[in-house]
Amino acid sequence: MEYIQIKKENQVAFISINRPPANALGSALIEELSQLLDQIEDDFDTRVLVLHGEGRFFSAGADIKEFTTIQSSDDFGSLGEKGQTLFERMERFPKPIIAAIHGAALGGGLELAMACHIRLVTQNAKLGLPELQLGLVPGFAGTQRLPRYVGMAKAAEMLFTSEPITGDEAVKWGLANHAYSDEELLNKAKELAEKIAKKSPVSIKAAIELLNYGKTNQFYDGVKRESELFGEVFSSKDGQEGIRAFIEKREPHFKGE
Repeated sequence: MEYIQIKKENQVAFISINRPPANALGSALIEELSQLLDQIEDDFDTRVLVLHGEGRFFSAGADIKEFTTIQSSDDFGSLGEKGQTLFERMERFPKPIIAAIHGAALGGGLELAMACHIRLVTQNAKLGLPELQLGLVPGFAGTQRLPRYVGMAKAAEMLFTSEPITGDEAVKWGLANHAYSDEELLNKAKELAEKIAKKSPVSIKAAIELLNYGKTNQFYDGVKRESELFGEVFSSKDGQEGIRAFIEKREPHFKGE
């Protein structure tokens, strides 16, 4: 794989995202992650997955430059559906997935992290959904998962302002399980993964299935509507202005069209 490396130790698979400079979550990376799950799902010697990013970030967002190559709202909506499908599979995956987050998990990067069963963060990591800054909305089920962790009011604040929260704040709000120093993060993730790996795979699989019953039909209705609006907002004049402004490194000028 071009953007993913995997190392196995003590029944734990350490999965590294390596797509410099920001580990942007483009369609090729989404496809590689899907292929990786295919490989690992029936591997009895892999009990737990730890997902982390190489370099400065876990994942600093979606691939905005890729957005400029998309010609229609339908194509943009399809990109959202691919991400949603992958992240739903991750949340239902029969082996626990731990996200070890450093630097930043923003936009699609945070949506990827929220699809993992457990999130460990560095204390100063930045977590947020800044899509509205670009005149867009999250498209990988972020609008549905974020309120489940932090509540409606805090999710609204994070979305409307595009301001991220720190790793320490993420633990406070329920978005992350534990916060550590940069030096501790991967060792703590390894300790937790190895502790979980000692449990019965049969009972772990059953527990994951049972936890997912907490997602109602309204959740899936929201995910479907998010995909539709992801495409519609992208094709709006505001959406196109936001993308151009990002590429040109300037403030966007939104006109409500």
